[in-house]
Amino acid sequence: MDQPTIKTLGELKKSGYQPKTVKEEIRQNLIKAIQQKQNPFPDILGYEDSVIPDVERALLSKHNILFLGLRGQAKTRMAREMVNLLDEWIPIIEGSEINDDPFQPISLYARKQLEELGDATPISWWHRSERYGEKLATPDVSVADLIGDVDPIKAANLRLSFADENVIHYGIIPRSHRGIFVINELPDLQARIQVSLFNILQEGDIQIRGFKLRLPLDILFVFTANPEDYTNRGSIVTPLKDRIESQIVTHYPKTVAVSRAITAQEARVLEEQMKRVEMPELCRMLIEEIAMEARKSEYVDQKSGVSARLTISAFENLVSTAERRALREGHPKTIVRIADFIGIIPSITGKIELVYEGEQEGPMNVAYRLIGQGIRTLFTQYFPDPQSFKKSTREPQNRKSKPVNNPYQPVIDWFGRGNDLLLLQDATDEGYREKLYQVDGLYAAVKQFYPSSDETEVALLMEFLLHGISEFSLISKKGVDAGGFAFGDILGSMMNMSLGSFGDDDEEEEDL
Repeated sequence: MDQPTIKTLGELKKSGYQPKTVKEEIRQNLIKAIQQKQNPFPDILGYEDSVIPDVERALLSKHNILFLGLRGQAKTRMAREMVNLLDEWIPIIEGSEINDDPFQPISLYARKQLEELGDATPISWWHRSERYGEKLATPDVSVADLIGDVDPIKAANLRLSFADENVIHYGIIPRSHRGIFVINELPDLQARIQVSLFNILQEGDIQIRGFKLRLPLDILFVFTANPEDYTNRGSIVTPLKDRIESQIVTHYPKTVAVSRAITAQEARVLEEQMKRVEMPELCRMLIEEIAMEARKSEYVDQKSGVSARLTISAFENLVSTAERRALREGHPKTIVRIADFIGIIPSITGKIELVYEGEQEGPMNVAYRLIGQGIRTLFTQYFPDPQSFKKSTREPQNRKSKPVNNPYQPVIDWFGRGNDLLLLQDATDEGYREKLYQVDGLYAAVKQFYPSSDETEVALLMEFLLHGISEFSLISKKGVDAGGFAFGDILGSMMNMSLGSFGDDDEEEEDL
């Protein structure tokens, strides 16, 4: 809708405009959305049956809200989406610092305008996209930042007494009057600063430097906090928490499908990258599995959480890893490989907090371990569980039953004969496929389960199969300095370790 053309208070009165509070605006617009079966938060995925119903109930109740959850759980995103529930345009008295309602002015400036000009008071229009204020709580935030203070420079320039209301410089909260205001990481705010919010939440007014001033602000407050903050950095003072009517607990995606949809929505990948790089379904799924593994890993601090930003950054880095190889080799197009997951390690190490055991293991080793665990979990969705064949070989066979053929045995036997395989991440597509075809039984094992796959898909599945059976300890796998993996016989690897030939602690290779 275009901006209204009404310019004066008199014209606004004739139009029949009826003022509403912020919370009433949101309530009425939310009611319409619910009745029309519309999702008021279309960009928020995975909360349809949990967080969003709680938020809708809070907004229908005209409550201020506290989002309580670990990092990367879309708490601030939810607050920003609430702007869409505001009316598109509202009138304000032109020139007002705190967006005064022409029918209910609260600032000295606005009251004087009405006294002097009456129905000729100029009106301007405020779009809902501008009716949002946000402040990250840090220890250095002051009452003056949030509420306001006396401005001595203004007093000197205007030759006014400090007792004059005109010398007040309003903080960010009064300037958010008639809008939505968010304080992120509330526990980081000093207790004495949190106390300054009591009156705003309960009585709807503010006090500045002892002024006999009452500003009944009209604001929807949204606060965010991390449960871990209560012990690490601070706490929400009890009287303030008591004044926040609804506390809503957020969570991470509950399924890989939801996590993948969030990654696809949020990842910033250029069109030219996607033209050059093919991202297989398997690799998309593996990214999400790695994050799921991190959220239950004994090496990762679960109280800190594993942000959804991990999968988003990992997706972007994975595309760029394959793109870099294509650019170096002069290929117009390439496909993401399992070896390319080396390129997402910076996305993992930068997004997880480690417990003591994880610190002892080292961030790089933990990242490799998470990738391996993700491969192991995903492997049984694409191929038979290798452990089922281990069990069948131990159990006595019924004479009438047919022996169970292990599809991985030819591959294991090939490495058992002393062969090894080096798959470098930067190898050309042709060289990559040639290496894979050297392994006896590998192509046949993949074709047994994916007979209609083309050669490009088969090559990826062959590599995935090697990584998968290595995670089940059927063959050995090591990371190499050049960027890639070396596969070999598991027994030979164990013997080398026992003989001390595995390498010194200072070597760069990782035993995976």
